[in-house]
Amino acid sequence: MHWVELEEFAKISNLDIDTVKDMIERGKLTYKKRDGKVLIEVAKSATSLIPKVDRIVLDVNESLAPTLIGSEAIEHTINSLMNMHDEVVEAKNEAIEALKSENEFLKETLKSLQELYEEDRKTIETLTSQLKQTQEELEFTRRKYKLMWNKTIETFAKRS
Repeated sequence: MHWVELEEFAKISNLDIDTVKDMIERGKLTYKKRDGKVLIEVAKSATSLIPKVDRIVLDVNESLAPTLIGSEAIEHTINSLMNMHDEVVEAKNEAIEALKSENEFLKETLKSLQELYEEDRKTIETLTSQLKQTQEELEFTRRKYKLMWNKTIETFAKRS
């Protein structure tokens, strides 16, 4: 069974809402109320929209003889169309679920990559800081040895 809201049924049946409400009051449509909304069962209610006739003449092509179709065939056709509609809706829902699942996977992947990026950024900051400190220590040591050697050279020059 496929249930649709009153407004949607009015839209797909090309009837105004007052007419649909009137048909509900007369018992022509199968309906139920859920959460304050009126839901109409589509397949059963669609058949009540078709006037009961024994035969309908359908002229497919002038060269062919007219084909007679009974109201049962029309009901069967409507039911088939409703079943196809249900299958399309189900396939659409499955596709949406697959896309949601893929989207969730991509979101988790991006989150993991963001965490890795943050860890790498912190590591780079630490290494940069250590490199700067090492360069400062190296420069200090160079100046220290330069002063020490200059003093040694001066002392040696005074002795000579």
